[in-house]
Amino acid sequence: MVPTASRSSSERDVIERGANRSSDTSGAGVRELRPLVEWLTALGAQEQEWVVSCYLKLEPRDRSRGKYLIKLKNRVKERLDWLERRGVSRDTREAVGRDLARVRGYLEHPTNLPPGRGIAIFASEALNLFETIPLPRVFRSRLSVDRSPLVRELAALDDEFGLVLCALYDRTTARFFQVTASDVEELTGMPAGDATRGGKFRRGRSVPGRGTGLAGAGEHNYHQRIQEEKQRHYAQIAQRLFELARGDAVRGIVLAGTGAEADAVRSHLHPYVEKRLMSAVRLNPKSATPQEVMEAVLEARREQERQWEVQAIETMAEGLGTGWAVNGAEPTLTALARGQVRTLLVDPMAELGGYRCHDSGRLTTVQDHCEGEGVPEPMPDIIDEAIEDALRQGSHVEVLEDQSARNQVDALAALLRFKHR
Repeated sequence: MVPTASRSSSERDVIERGANRSSDTSGAGVRELRPLVEWLTALGAQEQEWVVSCYLKLEPRDRSRGKYLIKLKNRVKERLDWLERRGVSRDTREAVGRDLARVRGYLEHPTNLPPGRGIAIFASEALNLFETIPLPRVFRSRLSVDRSPLVRELAALDDEFGLVLCALYDRTTARFFQVTASDVEELTGMPAGDATRGGKFRRGRSVPGRGTGLAGAGEHNYHQRIQEEKQRHYAQIAQRLFELARGDAVRGIVLAGTGAEADAVRSHLHPYVEKRLMSAVRLNPKSATPQEVMEAVLEARREQERQWEVQAIETMAEGLGTGWAVNGAEPTLTALARGQVRTLLVDPMAELGGYRCHDSGRLTTVQDHCEGEGVPEPMPDIIDEAIEDALRQGSHVEVLEDQSARNQVDALAALLRFKHR
């Protein structure tokens, strides 16, 4: 570890906080991302040391038979070979190798994996840094060795996920949750007003000469009263959601309940709220845990994202003929260098080597394309670099999970902000 005696007090404070931070992976949603982004950014700005940044997808298919570890091992070897090709000193390569080994060793233990669908790990022996961050999702599995931690995906995830409200209810109660990319917070609940208890009605005895007509009327009134109470309760839930959803902070709303009741509040929603409705899911409002709420919201977002993918591919197909879209790695990288990219479309299965022109910073798949723009620096995976450049420019990144959508994209594609003249 690099001694800290010569560092300023502020620099020592950053490093000491990095050494003492807890890495709670007990559940997705226990850390605030924004302070972490700011802290890691400050750390990278102060110390131009080599930092390992690992973003790992932990979807069920990635966990199956340890597939995520196989991909990670291959990337570890590629990154060490890349450092050697760049002429990085042996001592530095060995230090980075120890960082990579720490990351791999941590992920080899299943108990260290969060229950969510992603994790980010930042490691640097020189900075006394080893930070693990459970995430609800990641764009794609990435392993980077750079002079500063790659935090733009954390920031983008925090911004794009935004705030989602989840209402869990039955006819007697309602629970409300506020869900962000890194946290699940239960808000004040709401019991039903004057709910009629299910066992209150008793069928009356028959009256000689009159049958059971009075008892039948009583049963009808009883069930009618229950229906009216339920509808009033659902209307109150809708009103509460309207109050919580005021302003632009809320990106989506998820309704949850048992059976057909899961969707019962929809008809009571104000149009302003209904347009933010993502889905209605089945979840027991009395026993649901914050982790189950997070999973329900993630699944709702997943379905919504599949719809966005279809729309993006349709827009791309239309834009290719009008100059408002490009398809393929090289034309997309060219558009990215011009600042044209509004939405970057990524095939998560694609891996492609390439170069970054030293003087211009432009990415390309062809070494000769850097002529006049500085020495072509080899990049182990140009797809990862393109994602980072797009996030740096404030572009939206859409990683295509749907197979039919992926088949339409040649590694990279983009919807454009403007045409190139």
